[in-house]
Amino acid sequence: MSRDVERKLIAANKKARHDYTVLKTYEAGIVLAGTEVKSLREGRVSLVDAFAQESDGELLLHGLHIAEYGYGTWTNHQPRRTRKLLLHRVEIARILEKLRDGGVTLVPLSMYFSNGWAKVEIALARGRRSYDKRQVLAERDANREIARELGRRLKGRRVAGESRRPG
Repeated sequence: MSRDVERKLIAANKKARHDYTVLKTYEAGIVLAGTEVKSLREGRVSLVDAFAQESDGELLLHGLHIAEYGYGTWTNHQPRRTRKLLLHRVEIARILEKLRDGGVTLVPLSMYFSNGWAKVEIALARGRRSYDKRQVLAERDANREIARELGRRLKGRRVAGESRRPG
């Protein structure tokens, strides 16, 4: 069995980027059972309610839903069990230091296979208020409109309101 050479996305948590301001991201390994890996390869995972917490100097991922493997027997796993995240001790210490400052949480952004290993992209994030969310959406729409207008001008197209004659 050959390993994947690149990064293969399994699932992404789009709502997390909407609800939180991402401060810093980390790549973490995750401890999984055999049937969990098979379920991940089928893409049967949900990051929606997942979050990470510290317990005895380790980071644990709570609320991650990996559906039971269809062909599993009595060896099947619990879908919402707590899973350990694998990071270097120094990275864990830095993350815990920032978590203790307050107002910051650990949120999983995506899950993927990297060279055959299951990885989770977690982020130190600060929650957004509803007016912050609206402001970010308005800013994104404005940037998209600017990019569209710039693209039109670079291609030499006329924009509504402009005349053919110069000056």
